[in-house]
Amino acid sequence: MKKYILLLICVCFLGGCVASARQGVMDTNGESQVKIRQMQTRYFDSTDKKTTMDSAIATLQDLGFIIDKASFDLGSVSATKLKGYSLRMTVNVMPRGQRMIVRANAQYNIQAVTDPEPYQQFFDALSKSMFLQAHLDE
Repeated sequence: MKKYILLLICVCFLGGCVASARQGVMDTNGESQVKIRQMQTRYFDSTDKKTTMDSAIATLQDLGFIIDKASFDLGSVSATKLKGYSLRMTVNVMPRGQRMIVRANAQYNIQAVTDPEPYQQFFDALSKSMFLQAHLDE
């Protein structure tokens, strides 16, 4: 009988943790999530996934990031910048018709970055890199 009561108490505590985590997700403001997604996403007129991935990797390196992982098959690059703080950025490249969608997700320590500056720096540098690459290929 004591085992069942202990099991019931454990289930109640674990269920409470799950409810709290869900509640935290449900509390996020939908409008702010849309703004964050807009900061994190850019579209490029290219059908060449490899060139876009190469440009993203070079851009991260130019901005002082160290590449942790890169997978062409997944279209994903993860990098870390250690200059007195820990900024981690993951970039995903996804083909959509005649365009490439590039989405960057930055984290400062373990917190999502909602400041537009790191995203603007990355996408400005990536845009220049993609432009130069396109004109060098001509």
